[in-house]
Amino acid sequence: MIVTFDTNVLLYAADRRDLRKQGIAKQTLRSFPEAVLLWQVAAEFIASSRKLSDHGMTKAAAWDFLAQYLATYSLVIPTSHVLKSARILHVEQQYSFWDAILVAACLDAGVTRLYSEDLPGRRPPEPLEIINPFA
Repeated sequence: MIVTFDTNVLLYAADRRDLRKQGIAKQTLRSFPEAVLLWQVAAEFIASSRKLSDHGMTKAAAWDFLAQYLATYSLVIPTSHVLKSARILHVEQQYSFWDAILVAACLDAGVTRLYSEDLPGRRPPEPLEIINPFA
């Protein structure tokens, strides 16, 4: 089983406003030290961390969190096949663009389990399983 995490899991682990979600996110991350980190999730983490700036998250702190994630998880760089697969998911299966990119990257990297709260009600393409750790 190859595991990865969506950006929201990484953000909740760094966000002190909701201690319940922070605890779940941290436990989820600790439970899978052999997981992989998708490149676009790493980039989105930095971009999305700005939402936490009013709560003490600086740009430098966001990069420090990312460095910790990169020290733990192997970074997976997408191939051009991701865009081809994402197109099918986006156009033919009506995934949002960013969800299509994420799911396609998971499939491209051989990920079989994605932890995310952002893909409810969708049956992902096999063999990918999507689990909401916060449900």
